[in-house]
Amino acid sequence: MNAFNPSNDTARAGLPTTIPEYLEHLRRSLAGADPALVQDALYDAEEYLRSEMAENPGRSEAEVIVSVAGSYGAPDEVADIYRDTEVKVQSALRAPPPRPRGSWIGKFFGVIAEPRTYASLFYMLLSLATGIFFFTWVVTGISLSAGLAVLIIGIPFVILYFGSVRMLSLVEGRIVETMLGERMPRRPLYTERGKPLLSRIGDLFTDPRVWATQLYFLLMLPLGILYFTVAVTGLTVSLTLIAAPIAAMFGADSRLSIDGLVWGEPWLYPVAMLAGVILLFLTLHAARLVGHLHGQLAKHMLVKTAQYT
Repeated sequence: MNAFNPSNDTARAGLPTTIPEYLEHLRRSLAGADPALVQDALYDAEEYLRSEMAENPGRSEAEVIVSVAGSYGAPDEVADIYRDTEVKVQSALRAPPPRPRGSWIGKFFGVIAEPRTYASLFYMLLSLATGIFFFTWVVTGISLSAGLAVLIIGIPFVILYFGSVRMLSLVEGRIVETMLGERMPRRPLYTERGKPLLSRIGDLFTDPRVWATQLYFLLMLPLGILYFTVAVTGLTVSLTLIAAPIAAMFGADSRLSIDGLVWGEPWLYPVAMLAGVILLFLTLHAARLVGHLHGQLAKHMLVKTAQYT
């Protein structure tokens, strides 16, 4: 009679025998998937396996993997589940696509009926506040880290600061996904929690994702100023051009003045109103373009450097 050997059992079943091997297998099975999805899947898998290990302290990693293979699934099965679920979730979260418009006029004016337009516009307005906060956080964190580096207290401060950068990256990712529609991580960054503490701290400082995130946060200030200026200027000027003729009809000053340019003749009001309408739609298109480009920038700097190969 053969005794139970979890290593042989998992080998026959084609299962990994350790948690790091399981995660590496899952990573390879998700090759080509969205990097944000890979990050979420790895975090969930490790969280589940580590919790099973904590609940069964007398069992080895191989035994735990065998026991959860039927419920949680083998790495290949988990990868397929995540891919299928991602398609369903994205289909449910995304607004129905707008009706195709064949003419350029329909495409130009149809932007006003797309919900993503207003979400992108709101992100442009919000980016000034978030840009100031992120920029201040990084500059203050780096300055204090450098200043306290010679003291004992500087070491835990630097660790806490770098850890906060990772958490703020997750917060910004949620904002980007909600407003701009770009898939971002919904779980914290995957780390091998089985590593020694000093090794994990070393990974924190050498992780290119942390440095890319700090660069992104620094860029958010000039980008936030640019986005806010474009949005406010476009909306203000276009709505002024549209509203001035209407205000004149109700007894307001019949002269329309914008940046020193005075439209004193009433017959020029339709021209101003038309220019205002065109400028308003150009601003909405600019918001859509900014939303798409900034979503790609956030994906590249906050996630793609974390792509698993």
